[in-house]
Amino acid sequence: MTVTRFAPSPTGYMHIGNLRTALYSYLIAKHDDGNFILRIEDTDRERLVEGATDVIKSTLAITGLNYDEGPEVGGEHGPYVQSERKAIYMEYAKKLVDMGYAYYCFCTKERLEELHSEDATGGYDRHCRNLSKEEIEKNLASGIPFVIRQKMPLEGTTSYVDSVFGEISMNNSELQDQILMKADGYPTYNFAHVIDDYLMGVTHVVRGSEYLTSTPKYVLLYDAFGWERPNYVHLPLLMGKNEDGSVSKLSKRHGAVSFQDLVRDGYLPEAIINYIALLGWCPKQSETEFFTLDELKTLFTIDGVSKSPAVFDFEKLLWFNGEYIHKLDDEKFYELSKEFIKTSIPANINKDRMLTLLKTRVSKLSELDEKMEFFINLPEYEKELFFNKKNKISDLGVVKTVLEAALEVLSDTNSFDNDTLFNSLMPLSEKLGMKTGAIMWCVRIAVSGMAATPGGATEIMEVIGKDETLSRIGKALAKL
Repeated sequence: MTVTRFAPSPTGYMHIGNLRTALYSYLIAKHDDGNFILRIEDTDRERLVEGATDVIKSTLAITGLNYDEGPEVGGEHGPYVQSERKAIYMEYAKKLVDMGYAYYCFCTKERLEELHSEDATGGYDRHCRNLSKEEIEKNLASGIPFVIRQKMPLEGTTSYVDSVFGEISMNNSELQDQILMKADGYPTYNFAHVIDDYLMGVTHVVRGSEYLTSTPKYVLLYDAFGWERPNYVHLPLLMGKNEDGSVSKLSKRHGAVSFQDLVRDGYLPEAIINYIALLGWCPKQSETEFFTLDELKTLFTIDGVSKSPAVFDFEKLLWFNGEYIHKLDDEKFYELSKEFIKTSIPANINKDRMLTLLKTRVSKLSELDEKMEFFINLPEYEKELFFNKKNKISDLGVVKTVLEAALEVLSDTNSFDNDTLFNSLMPLSEKLGMKTGAIMWCVRIAVSGMAATPGGATEIMEVIGKDETLSRIGKALAKL
């Protein structure tokens, strides 16, 4: 059975790159009806951020990436928080020492700092690698603090096959004797994740391509224990567009790069998930870019993952999000809009009709306040706004005639629904010898004060009501 895991460190927000890793891990497992595990890697105690674990769990819940095993859910491989598995790692580290694949290092912090100041690469000189058994036992008995380091082979190469990038090889002479267990008794990431992946039965390790050159160290640990290596799936880098048109690794300077920031800015979780699924993966034989999570589970295969870096395009995400918003049913849209509308809406405004018009005109929910402003307050505008080549309006006298006629008709119109308003103004076309489009243009400019609006003249009037409509047309006539 395919088993994958998402193993974030609770050090802050959910970066888009982390979310993509979680998504791909989830899809690889679910495509084969396998298990998806959430494991919290909190052994780097200095970088922990309070509440970050809750952010991770809530993000997975919101996006529908439900895990089969993990914190609170439970499972046969728990606990699922690394700090609660501390004793396990020391046991396996000591096994490596006994087998000759690791060793105790008693170097002081001062010695290491001096060594690093002499060697800019920060490498360790393997000072404790060949201590005698007597020296080691004496130091341990004396309570001298220690770390446990991996004893890397000094010659030859270490190779592994990645499912995306193919065979990766590294000269063993380039591998540092990395720390497996720290002086505080906690494991490093480099050790803990290997032990946990094995004990939890993980078959596919999914992570960013920045770990490609670290993985030889991990496969050596698998080999030392005599364990079967998992399948490695390294994902292409995520890049962001710079102002000068170039690209660089995605970071905050490119815009909101956390899931939480995007949601706060009015992006829908379903749109975010759909978009990031395509950042490094391409479906086979599909003529659409829009997929539900269930559809992604069916379509997603590792051979569709690209080696090439993927560029996170905010304009493309905005387009995606707009399409998702436009497809929402009105009731769902009204519900989602509540937390984004900060403007006080006057009693004369038909709020439901306004939101219906805005639904197809916004690309993200945070645009609502700005888009609805003209309904609530007529913006300042110049009378030249009435000019329009398409409708052959170049004479303000004609505009005045249209508005006077419209004002008379609308004053006698009792029902201000869209159909009634349209039917009331239609006869003006024949009466004034003008096309209906030209009449509606004049009225729309008068009631909106804007060249481009969500909805036409009669739809806007339905939203703002009779009194406000007549008042705005009156103001336009005064301006003329």
